[in-house]
Amino acid sequence: MTAQESFKHFDAKAFLKNLTSRPGVYRMLNSAGDVIYVGKARNLKKRVSSYFGEKVLSAKTRSLVSQIQGIDVIVTHSENEALILENNLIKELKPRYNVLLRDDKSYPYIFLSSEQEFPRLAFHRGAKRTKGRYFGPFPSAASVRESLQLLQKIFPIRQCEDSFFLNRSRPCLQHQIKRCTAPCVGLIDIASYQQDVRHTVMFLEGKSQEVTEELVERMERAAQTLEYELAARYRDQITSLRRLQEKQYVSGAGGDLDVVVSISQGGIACVQVFFIRSGRNLGNKTFFPSHTQDEGAADVLAAFLPQYYLGKHVPPEVLVNQELEDSAVLADVLSAQAKRKIAIRHNVRGDRAKWVALAEQNAEKAVATQLTSKAGNRRRLEALQDKLDLEELPQRLECFDISHTHGDETVASCVIFEGGGPLKSEYRRFNIKGITPGDDYGAMHQALERRYRRLKEGEAKLPDILFIDGGKGQVGEATAVLEELQINNVPVIGVSKGEGRKPGLEMLHIAGHGASVALPADSPALHLIQQIRDEAHRFAITGHRQRRAKVHTRSQLEHIDGLGPKRRRLLLSHFGGLQEVVRAGVDDLAQVPGISKQLAQRIYDAFHLEENDTQHV
Repeated sequence: MTAQESFKHFDAKAFLKNLTSRPGVYRMLNSAGDVIYVGKARNLKKRVSSYFGEKVLSAKTRSLVSQIQGIDVIVTHSENEALILENNLIKELKPRYNVLLRDDKSYPYIFLSSEQEFPRLAFHRGAKRTKGRYFGPFPSAASVRESLQLLQKIFPIRQCEDSFFLNRSRPCLQHQIKRCTAPCVGLIDIASYQQDVRHTVMFLEGKSQEVTEELVERMERAAQTLEYELAARYRDQITSLRRLQEKQYVSGAGGDLDVVVSISQGGIACVQVFFIRSGRNLGNKTFFPSHTQDEGAADVLAAFLPQYYLGKHVPPEVLVNQELEDSAVLADVLSAQAKRKIAIRHNVRGDRAKWVALAEQNAEKAVATQLTSKAGNRRRLEALQDKLDLEELPQRLECFDISHTHGDETVASCVIFEGGGPLKSEYRRFNIKGITPGDDYGAMHQALERRYRRLKEGEAKLPDILFIDGGKGQVGEATAVLEELQINNVPVIGVSKGEGRKPGLEMLHIAGHGASVALPADSPALHLIQQIRDEAHRFAITGHRQRRAKVHTRSQLEHIDGLGPKRRRLLLSHFGGLQEVVRAGVDDLAQVPGISKQLAQRIYDAFHLEENDTQHV
């Protein structure tokens, strides 16, 4: 059947005869009057005619044409105006045959207040109403939290809420772990604090080399005047900055730019956006735009760019991996929007080519992961995002549980899911001490305080959601711990068993919400919550049983062939105790005099028999 034969109620020939050749937008409608496709054209007559000519069309276009029962046209002054209108109509109407960008949330920033003597660094999303500096945008809340954590280690600017800051009578935990200089109780003067603020601003502006040089001068002056404690502080700041530069900077790739690449494989299209600011990689964001099977990577990218950038902040340069027919038009529109020149570049060289290649590798990995769990993990995460009304798709989930026998040998577990699946290498257990036997609230408080204090010190990333196996009481303990540690933007959810402890009847207790929530038994979101809760329960019980067994048995070291009393003493003295021996890897164990590689492997195996998921802290 030809394209013309498919039209029984739409006279394409008559419509085209009277169609203008001016630029504009066309909307194709089906028999129900629904818009199924929106397009723009420099020449409407020529573009729309291409759908009904003798030229062989793709399967997608043939399917589209077979459903057209009407076409509406909007004439515009220019092709640029048509591009903007097309973008607005696609976002409003969401036509079936257009590539659709689902994620259109506002991006987070780092905010530095300017109204106080002791300014505050904070996470910010939304309207910029408060006076101060806004640095970003960042690709996700997680990347903002990571940057704030790094900054707090190098320049200890306060990150607490003003209400918390104004009502302190003694330094909080952040001062104890050297993440804040305690301006709330006058332990630092305004001039010294403002110096840290200035260095923070310079770092966020990409001037970390200048900051390092200034700190080197200050360190040398402090050493000359015998102020060794101050010199040591500058030395630590310099070391941290240089390590950060080694990790995040790419030689020659200075300036602000975005790298946007598109990959299409196996019916899945992936777009990766890398954010490069002042030569520093702020992270990336992954998109899986909705599209039809026949859309190529270039088609997806061409549809993605205007939807993503129109009405938003655009850096001076955007690198792409596909040659786009309308890139010049889009660049003109974005330049007019930004009131400065915006360049969209393809086929770049040198360091910029390396950025594009890196983004393509990430896109290929994302597609491969999506293909292997296409109907599984992402669907459950999307369902969780929808049910909890989250701004972003949650990626990192943590869950805590407590296990004991009549209050003895209490163990808390922490399991981590990332991308919807377990991340066993980061599981943790906590042997609980110094509480009243059977005090689950006290045990939970201790485990959470130990875990998140270490996370504040940079041991691992903060979760997007924190689950607690328990009800409102446990949620209250978790909320109190996070507040004391000044950890914000981490939702806390308690998971309690329903009537008769039957699966599918669980109740969710969300911190800050009065009423509990019950999800349908067939909800993919509930299935994910059940899985992480059950995994935390299993891991806690296993740890409790191991701890209880150790109380009644001799040291496990005594049962290892080839490890006599002398070597046991050497081993324990080298690591400072059995706990550190358990943590050590094979190569670390082999560094002890008298411990061969084979013996080190036997020692390691003795503590990791069950699974490689039994870390104790």
